[in-house]
Amino acid sequence: MFPFAFLVLWAGLVGLIAGSYLNVVIHRLPAGESTVTPRSRCPACHAPIRALDNLPVLSYLLLGGRCRDCRAPISPRYPLVEAATGGIFAFAVARFGWTVDALAAALLSALLVALAAIDLDHFLLPDRLTLPGLAAGLLLQPLLADGSLARGFQGALLGAGVLLLLAGLWQLARGVEGMGLGDVKMLAMIGAFLGMSGVVVTLVVSSFAGSVAGLALIARGRGGLASKLPFGVFLAAGGVVALFWGRGLAAAYLGLLR
Repeated sequence: MFPFAFLVLWAGLVGLIAGSYLNVVIHRLPAGESTVTPRSRCPACHAPIRALDNLPVLSYLLLGGRCRDCRAPISPRYPLVEAATGGIFAFAVARFGWTVDALAAALLSALLVALAAIDLDHFLLPDRLTLPGLAAGLLLQPLLADGSLARGFQGALLGAGVLLLLAGLWQLARGVEGMGLGDVKMLAMIGAFLGMSGVVVTLVVSSFAGSVAGLALIARGRGGLASKLPFGVFLAAGGVVALFWGRGLAAAYLGLLR
């Protein structure tokens, strides 16, 4: 048997590689391009990126954050996505062990990272990520330690239903669309993985984070009450919190109510 620390390290390395692919997804999926071919190219000069220049995080540091061919700056988002994905994959194995729960946590985390980055750039949450993610969450549910298909369906229905209700109420009160269906599908996907309690924790955390961000923008004169925010970013943050600490937070909250 391998030492557990080795498995955690291995998961982190796999996460770095997954993060490198997520960067391709984030860049190409909104444009409707293939995420497989052609090979990665510099966005500025379109020169193919050499294999040695495509090592997650390390290549960015060795190149000084610039393209080897044209010296155009490379967005720091690339190593950040890679490092975040690697760290989350490692933490998933450290938290859940070498189990299907860790696999599900890694898959959900990868989807959340990609969706957050795309929403930040384009105010878009692609169905090509949320709907397969929803299906994967439901399929994995019966294999989880405390999972069941019923838990997944309940979480998905609650996630979709609560955002649809809030969006409808907002449109009735203000006469404008409060959020898109992409947010609805994203929270349904989170619910399929994490169940009803995960949806509740995600909503609480994302609403709080979104409110703080909105107030900060207003205070700096860069937004108003009608300003649009990429809510998928906050849903992703809430989803990660719910994934790793949701059950403890939900239990603590219910304890306070009692």
